[in-house]
Amino acid sequence: MTDPTAPGQHAATSAIGTQGAAPTRSGLRYVHIDPVLLVLDKPAGLLAVPGRGEAGRDNLAAWVQADYPDALVVHRLDQATSGLMVLARGAAAQRVLSMAFEQRLVDKAYIAVVEGCLGRNGGPGGEPGTEQDSGRIDLPLVADWPQRPRQKVDHQTGRPSLTLWQRLPGEEPEGGTRLRLVPVTGRTHQLRVHLAHVGHPIRGDALYAPAPLRAARLLLHASELALPHPLTGERLRWVLPAPF
Repeated sequence: MTDPTAPGQHAATSAIGTQGAAPTRSGLRYVHIDPVLLVLDKPAGLLAVPGRGEAGRDNLAAWVQADYPDALVVHRLDQATSGLMVLARGAAAQRVLSMAFEQRLVDKAYIAVVEGCLGRNGGPGGEPGTEQDSGRIDLPLVADWPQRPRQKVDHQTGRPSLTLWQRLPGEEPEGGTRLRLVPVTGRTHQLRVHLAHVGHPIRGDALYAPAPLRAARLLLHASELALPHPLTGERLRWVLPAPF
């Protein structure tokens, strides 16, 4: 997986396909287009896949299929999360890309703004009383069935879940910390639950952050994505700055 201690590794993307393509009639921003692969910038607040009821018909998969009828979902982002999301074009490409996710051949990283000064007085993965620039949160997660869709930490029945974090350089948000997050495992709501559990909820998180949320949206953005191209095997990488 991507090492969060090396945030400067922003490799150039491949020349395969079209990079930074203009939006099509759906209004979506396509970051990459080729005959078997689409990479998009999912807006915050938009479902990734169809949901329940009439409101669930408005989703990224449907929007993309209006532009590319052969587009098929490979993975998901939470409705409140923005950023890089990949779709396959055709069932064969979907199988190859799905296998890449299952075999952990896909690297992902996120940008988040959390409450409090994570790492300033030690923190997850660091010694108490010492300043830490990076660390790890290793807590098992399971569905919180009485409060679905919430997830929770459970040391008896939870599945192993690991998040790597790093404080980003630059001016800190008032009363908060700007982080680069790498989910080594890919559990539902993993980043959100892990940060909330250690006392640094992501700002704007209506499920896990206590009021006031301090943001009009969830400040979590899928900023980096790297994977092998389903036809050539060439490793492609995209970087999309956070809009916050």
